[in-house]
Amino acid sequence: MREKNPEQVWLGGQSYGGRQSSILAAEAPGLADRLLLLSYPLHAPGKPAQLRTAHFSTLSSPVLFVHGSRDPFGTLDEMRSAIQLIPAPVRLMEVEGVGHDLGRNHAALADKIVAAFLELHS
Repeated sequence: MREKNPEQVWLGGQSYGGRQSSILAAEAPGLADRLLLLSYPLHAPGKPAQLRTAHFSTLSSPVLFVHGSRDPFGTLDEMRSAIQLIPAPVRLMEVEGVGHDLGRNHAALADKIVAAFLELHS
């Protein structure tokens, strides 16, 4: 991808895809210029002690997390705490009243996500 567009490579995914994207970005600094992580699965539902953040401290790309207030894979407070581990610029976009699927109005939400993602700077 870097050969096709050397100026900007973005990486991201929903849930497990976002987790895998963040792990890849942590293992290969410079691979992605920004990360978009939708409904990051911070922990398995009901298992808040088993956080999936071991790689957060090595992320060097700016990250936008989009997270629902009723997501069973992590509360907003847990997300706020976890993103403090990331040394790169991070923004948490909170989506009120929705769960892991980020609700039903994806078209309206997509516009807000794109705007927030494009505002993210290193």
